[in-house]
Amino acid sequence: MSKITPQPGIMDIALYVGGKATIAGRHDVLKLSSNENPLGAPPSAQAALAEAAKTLHRYPSTDHAELRQAIGEVHGLDPARIICGVGSDEVLQFVCLAFSGPGDEIIHTEHGFSMYPVLIHMAGATPVCVPEAARVVDVDAILAAVSDRTRIVLLTNPGNPTGTILPEGELDRLADGLPAHVLLVIDGAYTEYAEGYDGGAALAGARPNVIMTRTFSKVYGLGGLRIGWGYGPGELIEVMTRIRQPFNLSGVQLATAEAAVRDRDWVESCAALNAGQRARLVGAIRQLGVACDDSHTNFVLARFAGAEEAAAVDRAFQDDGIIVRRVTGYGFPEALRITVGDEDQTGRVIATLTKWREQA
Repeated sequence: MSKITPQPGIMDIALYVGGKATIAGRHDVLKLSSNENPLGAPPSAQAALAEAAKTLHRYPSTDHAELRQAIGEVHGLDPARIICGVGSDEVLQFVCLAFSGPGDEIIHTEHGFSMYPVLIHMAGATPVCVPEAARVVDVDAILAAVSDRTRIVLLTNPGNPTGTILPEGELDRLADGLPAHVLLVIDGAYTEYAEGYDGGAALAGARPNVIMTRTFSKVYGLGGLRIGWGYGPGELIEVMTRIRQPFNLSGVQLATAEAAVRDRDWVESCAALNAGQRARLVGAIRQLGVACDDSHTNFVLARFAGAEEAAAVDRAFQDDGIIVRRVTGYGFPEALRITVGDEDQTGRVIATLTKWREQA
C-alpha cells in the first residue's frame, strides 16, 4: 500500500454531484436543474467569443485589466479592488486558502452553497454549520457561533436552494456584530435577479473585513465558460492575487465576459423575463397547495408533503421529459428546486404539476 497520505481534511470532502442532464430514452429533455439562463448568452458575448477564438495561440493577460475595468464601470466599483476567477467558486477558494488554515473555523449556514465545506476542508480549516430560521439566514445564530478560532463567515445571499434573501438591514447587523478579525464573504451569484439589491457591494466598499463575489454563470448565461469575480478591500484583494495563477482565465473567457457585462439591455431583459415567469410559477405552485417561499433568484423551491411525494413529482416531471433538482443533500428531502424558464417552459412545468395533482 502507498505510504503517501493526503493532507488533513481532504478525505472529508464529499464529491460534488451536479444537476442531472439526461433522461434515458429521451432526446427532447427540458433541463431545469442547474439554474441556467433559458435565453443563453447575449449575442454580443457570442460574437466576442468567436472573435477571440482567432487568437487562441496567444497567452491571455495576467492582470485581467480590461475585464476588471468593464466590471468597475458597469457597477461603479474600483477596478483595483476586483479579482477574477474561474467561476465565483475559485474566488471563494482564494478567500479560504488566503485567510484560513488548520485550527481555524469557517462558518456557513445549513442551506448554503454545497461547495463551502469542500473549500473549507481544502484549506485545512474546520467547517461550522449553523441553522437557518424558516429557510432564511439567522444572523443571531451566526453571531452565536463565532469563536476565537473563527476566521471567515460564508454567506449565500440570495440563498441557494432556498431562494430567500437576508434584508440589507440584517446584513448590516451581521457585519456590525462580527469581530474585526472575521471576514464576511457575501456570495451573490443570484444578485441580478434580486430587485433593488446590490449584492453586498456597499458593505464590501466600506468595510475592511467584507468581500462580495459574483458570477457570469447565471443571468449572463456563461456557465459553460466558468467566470466569476470578487470585490473588497484592496489589501485583501492583493493577498488573494498572490495565490491566483497568472493565467487562470483564458483570452476567450476574458473577452466574452467583458462583452457580456457591458450588455446591460440583455441583463435587464433577462431579469424582467425571470421576474414575470417566477411570479407565474410561484402562484401556480401555491394554487396547487404546495408550499413555496418568495424567491429572489432564477429558481423556486417547491416543498411537498414529504420525501415520497417529492420523489413522485420528480418522476412525473421525468415522464414528461423535464429535469428538476432533488435537493436532499441540501437538507430538503421533501423539496424540488425548479429553474425558472421562458414562457413555454414555465407552461410545461405548470402543466405537469397540474396533471400530477389531478392524479394524486
